[in-house]
Amino acid sequence: MDIQKILAAVDHTLLRPEATWEEIRQICEDGAAFGCASVCIPPSFVKRAADCLGDKLPVCTVIGFPNGYSTTAVKALEAADAVANGAQEIDMVINIGWVKDHLWNDILREIQAVKEACSGRVLKVIVETCLLTREEKVKLCQIVSDSGADFIKTSTGFSKAGATFEDIKLFSEHIGPNVKMKAAGGISSLDDAEKFLALGADRLGTSRIIKLVKQEEA
Repeated sequence: MDIQKILAAVDHTLLRPEATWEEIRQICEDGAAFGCASVCIPPSFVKRAADCLGDKLPVCTVIGFPNGYSTTAVKALEAADAVANGAQEIDMVINIGWVKDHLWNDILREIQAVKEACSGRVLKVIVETCLLTREEKVKLCQIVSDSGADFIKTSTGFSKAGATFEDIKLFSEHIGPNVKMKAAGGISSLDDAEKFLALGADRLGTSRIIKLVKQEEA
C-alpha cells in the first residue's frame, strides 16, 4: 500500500498527560505536513491547536477519557466545549461498567446525547475492546450503529491492550453501513497499519506512524 494512503487514514495522536504545548505544536505541524486525517490531542490544547492549524488539518479530541465513567451530562458538556474551541472530531469513551451491567439503553442514550452536543461534527465511540467479551463487542456494534455516531473505535491506548486484527474483522461483520471503524492503540509498524486498513479500518489512531515514515525517509 502507498505510504500516503496510510498517512491519510492516521489520526496523529498525542494524549500523554505530561504533553506540553511545544510537543502538541510539533504534532500539529507534522500531521499537516504528512497529510494525516487529523491530530488527536487533549481537550485543553484544542483551541490553541485549532488557531495554529486553521484549515490545514482537523483537530480531534477525547472526552470521558480514558476511563469513560464520567456522567452523560459531563461528557455532553465536554463535547460541546471542545466543539466551541474548534474541535472537528470527538472521540468519546463509553461507560464500560454499564456494558458489564447490560445497561444498553443507557449507553445508547449517552452516545446520542454526545452526538447531539457535537453539533454535526464527527463522533467516534471508543469501546475499549480489551475489556469486553465477544458478545459485548457484537452488542456494541449494534448500539453504535443505532446511535448515529460516525465511528466505532477499538481502544483508548491506556488500558490493558490496544487494537487487534480480530476486533476489526469482528466489527466489520457486525456494524451497520453508516458506521466506520477506527483502530487505535499499539499500532507500531507500517505493516500493521496496512493490514488494519486492508481489514476495513477507516482510521488509525497512532503516535508512531509518522516517526516510522521519517525514519524510512532518512
